Amino acid sequence: MHHAELINRPEYLNKLIQNRDVDLVKIVTGIRRCGKSSLLDLFHQHLTDNGVPNANIIHMNLESLRYRNLSDYLAFYDYVSERIPKSGKTYLIFDELQAVKHWEKAIESFRLDFDVDIYITGSNAYLLSTEFSTLLSGRYVEIRMLPLSFKEFLTFYEFAPSVTVEEKFQRYLQFGGMPILREYQFNEARSNQALEGIYSTVVLRDILQRNNQADQGMLQKIMLFLCSNIGSITSPNSIGNVLSNEGDIQTGKGKNVAGKTVDKYIAMLRSAFIFYSVGRYDVKGKQLLKTLGKNYIIDMGFRNMLLGYRDADRGHIIENIVFLELIRRDYRVYIGKVGETEIDFVAEKPNDKLYIQVTESMQSPETRERELRPLRMIPDNYEKIVLSMDRNYINSYDGIKSLYLIDWLLS
Repeated sequence: MHHAELINRPEYLNKLIQNRDVDLVKIVTGIRRCGKSSLLDLFHQHLTDNGVPNANIIHMNLESLRYRNLSDYLAFYDYVSERIPKSGKTYLIFDELQAVKHWEKAIESFRLDFDVDIYITGSNAYLLSTEFSTLLSGRYVEIRMLPLSFKEFLTFYEFAPSVTVEEKFQRYLQFGGMPILREYQFNEARSNQALEGIYSTVVLRDILQRNNQADQGMLQKIMLFLCSNIGSITSPNSIGNVLSNEGDIQTGKGKNVAGKTVDKYIAMLRSAFIFYSVGRYDVKGKQLLKTLGKNYIIDMGFRNMLLGYRDADRGHIIENIVFLELIRRDYRVYIGKVGETEIDFVAEKPNDKLYIQVTESMQSPETRERELRPLRMIPDNYEKIVLSMDRNYINSYDGIKSLYLIDWLLS
C-alpha cells in the first residue's frame, strides 16, 4: 500500500460493507483523485481485519505499468483467473478499470466462472457506457464518490483549537475538498500546483485521449466560461455566441454549429466528473423543462485554481456547495421554476422532496422577499428551507425554515 495514512470515509466505506457478498458488481465512480483508490484500500483493510485470507483478495490498479500488458480483456481475464484460489470466496478489487478494453466481458465471465465478489473504480463515465450497462444491466450498484464534504473536511485537517468553524469554512470555500491537499496544510502555491496536476491528468487521460477530435484550447475556454458562470443559467448557444464573437468557434453555414460544439465539450467535462449539469423542473406543471439548465463544478479548489478566489463570488460558491451536498445525500437535484420565479434547488428522493433557496444573507427585507416569494408559491407541503450565512437569525417564516448554512452542512 502506497498511502502513508488512510483516513476513513465512513459514508462510502459503509456502502461497500453493506453490499459485501451481495451478488452485484460494486462500481465506485468519481473524479480522479477524489479518494476512490484509498476507499478500496480501506475496504481491503476491512476484509483483512475480518479474517479474509490474503490469497482470497486480488487487488490491482490497472493504470500501473506493472499491468501494461493487460489492456486487452482476454489477457486480463487469464491473468486474474490463474490467481483465483480453488477454495473459498475471492474478492476482486480493480482500480481504474477503464484502462482495459471491453473489461465488462471479463467481469461478466468472472461472475459466471468463479465464486467472487467484485469491486471496481473508474474516473470516467465511459466506464458505465452502453455496452457495459447492457451486459451487466441490473447486476451492478454504482457508488458515486465526491471530494470531501465540509463535515469530512473537518475530520481530515487538524486545526488549532482557536480556529472558529467560520474560519474553517472559509478555508473550505477557498481550497475545496480534494483529499490530497491535506499534505500541503493550506499552502496556496503548493495546493494550486497539486490541483493543476490533477486537472491536467483529467483533461489528458479522461477527456482528450477518449475524444480524438477534441481541441484542448477550446475545452479550456469552455471550462473557464463555466467556472466564471457557476450558478448562472447558460445555454450552449449563448456560450457558443460568446465564443464565436471572440472568434473561437467558426459558426459556419449551419446556425447552431456553435451550440452543438459547446454541448459536446460540456458532455466531455461531465463524463470526467468535473461538472454536473442540472435541468430545470416546472414545479406547478410537474415536468422537466428542455431548456436552460445550470452547471456546477465538482470542487471549488479547481475553480479557484483556474480563476483565483474572490470573496465577491461567495454567493455562487455557496450555492455550488449546497448542490454538491444534496448529491452526496443521494437526492436528485433540479432547478425549480414556479410561474415566472425560480427556486435554487428542488431535491427529490423516492419518498421525499425539499425546496431550497440559498442566499448569503436574509438581513435585508428586499432579499428576504425575493427568497421567500417563490417558496410561498409552491402548492404542496414538502419541506421548504432558506440557507444563508446569517447566524442566529429568525428560524422560520410561515413554515419556511431559515437555517445557518454551516449548521445544515454539519447536520
